[in-house]
Amino acid sequence: MEFIHKPVLLNECIEGLNIRENGIYVDGTLGGAGHSSYILKKLSNKGMLIGIDRDEEALKAAKEKLKNYNNVIYVHGNHDDVENILRENDIQYVDGILLDLGVSSYQLDERNRGFSYLGENGLDMRMDQTQELTAKYVVNNYPEEKLAKIIFEYGEERFSRAIAKNICKARKEKEIQTTKELVNIIERSIPRSKQKDGHPAKRTFQAIRIEVNNEIEPLYNTVLKCIKLLKDCGRLCIITFHSLEDRAVKKAYMEAEGKCTCPKELPYCVCGAKSYGKIINRKPIIATEEEIKENSRAKSAKLRIFERKI
Repeated sequence: MEFIHKPVLLNECIEGLNIRENGIYVDGTLGGAGHSSYILKKLSNKGMLIGIDRDEEALKAAKEKLKNYNNVIYVHGNHDDVENILRENDIQYVDGILLDLGVSSYQLDERNRGFSYLGENGLDMRMDQTQELTAKYVVNNYPEEKLAKIIFEYGEERFSRAIAKNICKARKEKEIQTTKELVNIIERSIPRSKQKDGHPAKRTFQAIRIEVNNEIEPLYNTVLKCIKLLKDCGRLCIITFHSLEDRAVKKAYMEAEGKCTCPKELPYCVCGAKSYGKIINRKPIIATEEEIKENSRAKSAKLRIFERKI
């Protein structure tokens, strides 16, 4: 299957990065190079792009799409390791970083990867096919309490306990091997009258995917690291697709912006608050109705931008 990923909030990201033609930019979630191809159009031959992705199929597709550019460094890795990746390439600071979080259109549509609750495929859900932890392991080995907690916290699923209980009950009979088997268990766990808000398995699949790929836990620290890797006036643009991601990004931005907690009557700051820059948009930028009509996956997208000040 061809790796097609329609970039979300494309114009808003390119504008938000405020690209300098000779600058160094990082696309921490390269995917099919939808955003990166437009970043490169703004760069001169002296500029550089570092493209990072966990998915080797994505990197392969990006290399093909960007084959006419010789100022790209491709990295099979995780954006959480961005600091080490830059150091390994003798780069200390960059002019901008883009993170388009979550699962790509290709990964959702490529059913044998197990991200989709449609059809019948193996329980995988790994963005990086070289890692060991899979959805199959999570579903068949995690204790009931841990499963319930993950489904509730990462999926915001109010029937998490019933789903976890029924998963554990089913796996005692036989190992749960396919997405369809898991969907059937989830559907039995949620009352029919409550199955009106989209597909009943959507939240649980999201939760398991987040757990498998460790998408939330390191995000707050990753955002702070990215900000500290920016040059003066460099920009960090992050697109999130659900509230957990957005909350972590918003919290990190507020932390990085800094806020003095000293009493107003003091003539100068003694609390030690340090600011690394400013939040460009207090309210997240969302997709237009026109974009949502063309790409339904843009509906939940939120873009937040931070500018470094040294």
